[in-house]
Amino acid sequence: MRIDLHNHTTRCHHADGTIDAYIQRAIELGIDIYGFSEHAPMDFDPGYRLSFEEMEAYCHDVLSAREKYKDQIEILLGYEVDYLPGHMDQRVLRADVDYLIGSVHFIDKWSFDNPEFIGGWKERNIDEIWQAYFEATEAMAKTGYFDIVGHLDLIKVFKYMPQKDTRLLAQSSLRAIKKQNMILELNTAGLRKPVSEIYPSRALLQEAYALGIPITFSSDAHAVEQVGFHYEEAAALAREVGYTKAVTFRKRDRELVIF
Repeated sequence: MRIDLHNHTTRCHHADGTIDAYIQRAIELGIDIYGFSEHAPMDFDPGYRLSFEEMEAYCHDVLSAREKYKDQIEILLGYEVDYLPGHMDQRVLRADVDYLIGSVHFIDKWSFDNPEFIGGWKERNIDEIWQAYFEATEAMAKTGYFDIVGHLDLIKVFKYMPQKDTRLLAQSSLRAIKKQNMILELNTAGLRKPVSEIYPSRALLQEAYALGIPITFSSDAHAVEQVGFHYEEAAALAREVGYTKAVTFRKRDRELVIF
């Protein structure tokens, strides 16, 4: 069964294509379960996310598409929520959705993965940036708010790599993810970035497997042509590490399926 749970719409202001076009492409690719997880609203960085005023319309659009395509594909509704203390909103955290993805895109409000702010990498110690990222990821997991960890090692996006072993840097966050019973996504968007690698790396995925952390799959599509991006490569990596099943959701309840 093919799953692709982390995908966007034009309501985030940095994606292209209609909901119908994304779904039709997913059907063409033989994807069985396709999820929309728009960047959730918050009172920070509004230019890169859904607004609170659009939440109802977003949900309506996705649920209408679910009904429209129910005989061809299963459509799920979710949000990708930025972990940013003091800015996460209960309207999102308590939303009636199938799942919530928790993602770290900010370190002290610095958008480290945004090319507009890449200069920040020149002003900080790289190992300290990585440490801060995984500390934020650990804190995100410990909230208990989220079902899926978004692109676990997104911090590698521009290929600024630490001197310290990434497995040691991520150790505490992986343990917190396990303790909170969260799911790790294999997100292929990294293959479209300077790092040219799936999130997370093979090394971190091996650590996750050893801890018994379940997985799911995501293409993080912001354009129709990115739907299902390199799914086979992600599935092959997961199998090589030892995984045979992936997680899907309905109303925050999870189900393991063979991929």
